Amino acid sequence: MTSAADAIRDAQALPTTHYLHERYRDPGRASRLRRLYYDLKPLLPRAVQLRLRRAYAGRQRAVEFPRWPIEPVLVERHALELRAELERTGAERLPMVNFWPDGRRFAAILTHDVEGPAGVANISRVLDLERRFGFVSSWNFVAEWYPIPDDTFARIRAAGGEVGLHGIKHDGKLFRSRAHFEADLPKIHAYLDRWQAVGFRSPATHRNPDWMHELGCLYDTSFPDTDPFQPLPGGCCSILPFMFGDLVELPITLDQDQTLFELLRVPAAEHWIRKSEWIIEHHGLININTHPDYLIEDERLAEYEAFLRFLRERADGWHALPRDVAAWWRTRAGLRCAPGPDGAVAVVGEGGERATVAWAHAAGDGVAFDL
Repeated sequence: MTSAADAIRDAQALPTTHYLHERYRDPGRASRLRRLYYDLKPLLPRAVQLRLRRAYAGRQRAVEFPRWPIEPVLVERHALELRAELERTGAERLPMVNFWPDGRRFAAILTHDVEGPAGVANISRVLDLERRFGFVSSWNFVAEWYPIPDDTFARIRAAGGEVGLHGIKHDGKLFRSRAHFEADLPKIHAYLDRWQAVGFRSPATHRNPDWMHELGCLYDTSFPDTDPFQPLPGGCCSILPFMFGDLVELPITLDQDQTLFELLRVPAAEHWIRKSEWIIEHHGLININTHPDYLIEDERLAEYEAFLRFLRERADGWHALPRDVAAWWRTRAGLRCAPGPDGAVAVVGEGGERATVAWAHAAGDGVAFDL
């Protein structure tokens, strides 16, 4: 029998891409059944869809890997690597480029996927709520699935937000085959250019790690860190951005509103806040994906408002747009710590004016950072 210690050691021995690229996934009978369900979904009444998904949710949430709602394998891996380096060098602390600019402890982005006309009609209400808390957000639209009024993008940008592409059609076919992907790719590039958008999120968070770099944009945000409830369950296990070539991946690190409101029927704000506190503890990226289509009822909008209130109270975070986080992560990849002329450690590299040094030191069984 494999001990817990053996399992942890085996997990740490695997390459990071095993997790980031979801190489652990084992397509099989369950995948075929999921595909059958989603093929039949348009023919099923909404009430039947929910009954089927709720009946299956108990099995989904009990999956052993990646664990839900928190999968710490890559956080623990980084801590072990730093502990090993501390022991190897005998140093009390190690310098590294802080995860976020200006000495911030964590980053947070607000993202929305617009699913249909009801969501389009509810944009202003959600924008007004966010502005009351001083936040900006990104809005992802499906290009050829519903009408988008001419002034929609201008209203979002006037509020300080950004517009992203949520695929060409919301039919779950983009990543089903290479032929589907290549057929849509010219349109994806054309709409990104026409909309002056630099971000992409796949409909239903379908994805293929080997193809993402072909999207031709600054960032993608289609990979959850851990989510057993999506049409493609799993996750990249990361609460930090990572790269597919030149493309920055911004993982979705909080459960989607539809999952919490309609499938699990749990208090959404409490769930989002609890996970966010863990992400903040480990200096990660809070990336919430909500839908104006599901924030129409006052009770649900109040849950989102409670989460925004929590974020506003965390003054040590960097509250930014996805495009800014992606640009920073790309810049950070070229930075390093080096001794300065006076012997003090400084961050060097192009674009590092906002970068600061974080000092890693042993703390309990893990590490902590002095920012």
